[in-house]
Amino acid sequence: MRYLTAGESHGPQLTTIIEGVPAGLPLLAEDINEELARRQKGHGRGRRMQIEKDQVQILSGVRHGITLGSPITLVVENKDFTHWTKIMGADPLEVENAEVKRVISRPRPGHADLNGAIKYNHRDMRNVLERSSARETTVRVAAGAVAKKLLKELGVEVGGHVLEIGGVKAEQTTYETLNELREKTEASPVRCLDETAEKMMMKAIDHAKENGDSIGGIVEVIAEGMPVAVGSYTHYDNKLDAKLAAAIMSINAFKGAEIGIGFEAARKPGSEVHDEIQWDIENGYTRKANNAGGFEGGMTTGMPVVVRGVMKPIPTLYKPLQSVDIETKEAFAASIERSDSCAVPAASVVAESVVAWELASALVEQFGKDNMEVIKKNIVQHQERARVF
Repeated sequence: MRYLTAGESHGPQLTTIIEGVPAGLPLLAEDINEELARRQKGHGRGRRMQIEKDQVQILSGVRHGITLGSPITLVVENKDFTHWTKIMGADPLEVENAEVKRVISRPRPGHADLNGAIKYNHRDMRNVLERSSARETTVRVAAGAVAKKLLKELGVEVGGHVLEIGGVKAEQTTYETLNELREKTEASPVRCLDETAEKMMMKAIDHAKENGDSIGGIVEVIAEGMPVAVGSYTHYDNKLDAKLAAAIMSINAFKGAEIGIGFEAARKPGSEVHDEIQWDIENGYTRKANNAGGFEGGMTTGMPVVVRGVMKPIPTLYKPLQSVDIETKEAFAASIERSDSCAVPAASVVAESVVAWELASALVEQFGKDNMEVIKKNIVQHQERARVF
């Protein structure tokens, strides 16, 4: 399975073409729209979330609610494009001037602006920021929604929550089931299980907004039901945990990823890190703990997959940092684009999506690529063999 995305932040639409989804998967637009709506929620989001109510159009690869096995095309319209046609339109301008084009020559610290302009030789850095914008994650969430649907059909559930925002850490992070996790976090403006921390996080976001600043945080994604031994130890690019780490790092503004206890493993002796193995006739091989986050040797252990990501503060600030105009080389305050004071709750949804995609892709690769019926049968046979191995 693979997908490509296309589109600019203020262009007419965002598009993804997904290849390799097996035939026979039930899929409706509402499955995807539910995830798109989740991405737009969260305390600290900016005014654009009030403008855009993202809805998907399924343009190919699905007939009467069932995938065909052919490429799936998903489109999300940018309704705000009506105000940007002269600035972002594909047709040549009759009048070529900076006012019409809204040229940006002052790169913003923390963004792709300057590096992208140098790479592609753009004197107008709007050509960079429109594509490097986190708006692109809209269709990554759409692709992730397809992956989540596939995973659910195969008995795998995915959930996520926020562990920290602006230095405020959730102390209560335990839950009985993923359904409980989802219910509680969906009701939280910051997708946090800890109600005390939730209030403090919201205050931290409000304080940052009042000061024209932004704050980041840490999110966690959990997947339950993954079969054992998915992935591979044989080569670096076949390791599934490595693919998950890369997926997390691909999200805009994410600067770190860890599996299981992650960096905490550096502070503990081996006897407190490695998960002891046990076996019984009903469950087969299990672990007494899950410090490894569901992975050993680049393969799943059958325990819950646990992945965390660190998001830096959004670099678009309403009290902009200093920068340099690439035309005059003079110092200026960086330009301001419409932005959020905190997007960590929304980033939690994006993280769920990219993790779901990698897990679904791995299952399809290992257990059959053509149709859901064959994949289900192969997984059942694999799990039975693993249980009595």
